[in-house]
Amino acid sequence: MVNNTLTASPSPTPIRSTGAETQGNLETSSREKSLSLRRSIPLLRGEIKQSLVSKFALHWQMFAIATFLVSVPVFIEAPLVRVLPWLSLALTGFWLWLSHRLLKNPKTTSWGDLLFGFSWSWLAGSIYWGWLRWEPLWHLPIESIALPLTIWCLWQKKYLVGSWFYLGSLLGTVLTDVYFYVVNLIPFWRQIMVVEADQAPLILHAALGQLDSPWGVTWAVGLVWILMFTGLTALTERERHTYAFAGAVLSTILVDALFLIAAIVA
Repeated sequence: MVNNTLTASPSPTPIRSTGAETQGNLETSSREKSLSLRRSIPLLRGEIKQSLVSKFALHWQMFAIATFLVSVPVFIEAPLVRVLPWLSLALTGFWLWLSHRLLKNPKTTSWGDLLFGFSWSWLAGSIYWGWLRWEPLWHLPIESIALPLTIWCLWQKKYLVGSWFYLGSLLGTVLTDVYFYVVNLIPFWRQIMVVEADQAPLILHAALGQLDSPWGVTWAVGLVWILMFTGLTALTERERHTYAFAGAVLSTILVDALFLIAAIVA
């Protein structure tokens, strides 16, 4: 009887995974991965697009602020330094302190960098327009006062935005001074620095006679072309520091044009 019972009991059947089930699991996993990838692509594209737009906007903000900062020494510092030269000189320390504060914040690092370069332009302007403005020969040496530091920063790849801004501002100054020399405006420069304000229009009108000549017009067109070519070429690099450089260079044309208009209407 025991043998019959044992014989009648069915032996357990082992459970085996079929090939169809395994294939089905793989297909399901593949579909899920594909669906997840399709969902993530639009999000990734949106993030890339937003990043590019943000970078583009920041570059043009850099260009605009650099353009504005070039006009500050001309229209704000120059009048200030005639009345309060020591205050103008002391403000250099404030600009450097503010630059340091902005550099410590990751969100404002670029603006602190730009202000670093502006500080040296302000320093040079304070020294020259405060005590040496009667002698044009001192203009370029004083404006180049931070050139060794700028070259060192570029060599060390530090403060690129500020260094390139300073170089752009200096280039504009050099070309403007070159024009004054080749068109023989230096005597008028010396005169206008020593006469009374009511006599300045007479000197400006006399200087316009030097400008309104084939020699003066030819040099003006040539130097404007150099500034335009240099500034627009820098914009094609699409780097933050090149936009600061371009803003400083191209704003030279605007500042010089405003001086010309002031001379005409004087």
